[in-house]
Amino acid sequence: MMRAPPTLLVLVVLAGALAGGGVIVQAALLKAHFYRHSCPAAEAVVRDIVQARVAEDPAALPARLLRLFFHDCFVRGCDASLLIDSTSTAGGGTAEKDAAPNRSLGGFDVVDTAKAVLEAVCPGVVSCADIVALAARDAVSVQFGRELWDVQLGRRDGVVSRASEALSDIPSPSDNFTTLEANFGSKGLDVKDLVILSGAHTIGIGHCNLFSSRLFISTTTGAVAPATDPTLNAAYAAQLRTACGSPSNNATVVPMDPSSPARFDSHYYVNLKLGRGLFRSDAALLTDRRAVGMIHALTKEGHFLKEFKNAVRKMGRVGVLTGDQGEIRRNCRVVNS
Repeated sequence: MMRAPPTLLVLVVLAGALAGGGVIVQAALLKAHFYRHSCPAAEAVVRDIVQARVAEDPAALPARLLRLFFHDCFVRGCDASLLIDSTSTAGGGTAEKDAAPNRSLGGFDVVDTAKAVLEAVCPGVVSCADIVALAARDAVSVQFGRELWDVQLGRRDGVVSRASEALSDIPSPSDNFTTLEANFGSKGLDVKDLVILSGAHTIGIGHCNLFSSRLFISTTTGAVAPATDPTLNAAYAAQLRTACGSPSNNATVVPMDPSSPARFDSHYYVNLKLGRGLFRSDAALLTDRRAVGMIHALTKEGHFLKEFKNAVRKMGRVGVLTGDQGEIRRNCRVVNS
């Protein structure tokens, strides 16, 4: 039987991987050191700005910039559409950043600073989408003193940003495993990616109202009583109940990893095995045998960091715009006129 040429095989495999809504379309056109000739200082500029800002806020900023990257990639792909202001989005209307899942995001100012410097040095060359990808990597890497993963570059910026798409596409902290798997699958990400990328919850915070249904129930008289969630460690639940106070509390935050909240490590999986996953979506990983089969190995930090490197690079290729698609925004908050 005649064998298909290698190039054809690659195309067939890629086509299979691209089935679904949020596809990895132009990923093959991304490459390391994309700006080597057009803007040689690009990666160093982002790194220096991010490292300086993380030094001022080491506990919170890495999580903010990593979450910014995740939320951007899950809506229209990694195209910096999340950065567009509502008054500037093409076609008008409310933009992604003003959708409910994104209102608690931070780190926009860091991206703005990097973009301003790069526009002064290399106007119209470096995309906001690439800055977001680099900033996430550089922020998380600070604690290690080395780059945790390499970032392939060459993304271009989208010109459409819709709050409605953020509401439908960003995973919810209350999602069950079936919903999570379908959501990730629509982006070309599989169950392994889902389990590993969930490990990013080893840093950052959660607002009480996002998990209060695991802590409180309303009685027939309208009073609030403690809930019993069998998937949540009882001592941990009591601790959270004390911290949050009431089911409607949307001001108080708690660390997603109670054992090492500011360190990017494998404790997320240790916590999961102890029933200390903060969100229902965290506990949902324990309801799938494929996920459970991965969790024990991921408690080893070296293994987790290696696997996370591969998964986050794969996520960074979701739905990217390259070549002459999209644009290179001059201001990350505003579509070029």
